[in-house]
Amino acid sequence: WRITIADNASTDGTLAVARRLSYELDGVEVIHLRAKGRGRALRAAWLISDARVVAYMDVDLSTELNALLPLVAPLLSGHSDLAIGSRLARGARVQRSRRRELISRAYNRILRVALRARFSDAQCGFKAVRADVVRSLVPLVRDEEWFFDTELLILAQRRCLRIHEVPVDWVEDPDSRVSLVPTALADLRGVARLMLHRERRQLTLVPRAPRMLADR
Repeated sequence: WRITIADNASTDGTLAVARRLSYELDGVEVIHLRAKGRGRALRAAWLISDARVVAYMDVDLSTELNALLPLVAPLLSGHSDLAIGSRLARGARVQRSRRRELISRAYNRILRVALRARFSDAQCGFKAVRADVVRSLVPLVRDEEWFFDTELLILAQRRCLRIHEVPVDWVEDPDSRVSLVPTALADLRGVARLMLHRERRQLTLVPRAPRMLADR
């Protein structure tokens, strides 16, 4: 195993703490990016990894580490291609504000209606992917920020890859730095982009009607 701390444009002491940990502990590495964006950090960390399975979790540990083995086990066994933690699946136990709960449920409802998503929780910060799937899908993902997760899952679903869901215990961090309104608007723009892409692709796949010869 290996722990990679991906620091992207933090302005506090995160990078210094991460580097100290990498010096003190075996199996801990650090990458530093000058630009923000969860998708940007995941792309950088995952594409340079030589692991069979890559995973990520939010640094605030909203989901505990005891959920990691159920997440990666179906990928190591070959049962699934991607695995996601879900705060909305049966069996999940969640502590978070009513506002965030409503926003999360509304967003995932939009995904089911607009993009026909068959997974329950797109944005949970707890996911794992097989390395071969990362190499084939991540270069196709355009988003570099919070919509990265959703776009990755939609692309996987459209390619009929197997997505395994793990109900998680989730405790919201009250010191979250995520700006809800700008993030929600960016996500909706991403949904619209994927809808247009699907429609354009369907149009290109429709065969042209055969040309009828006029009677002479």
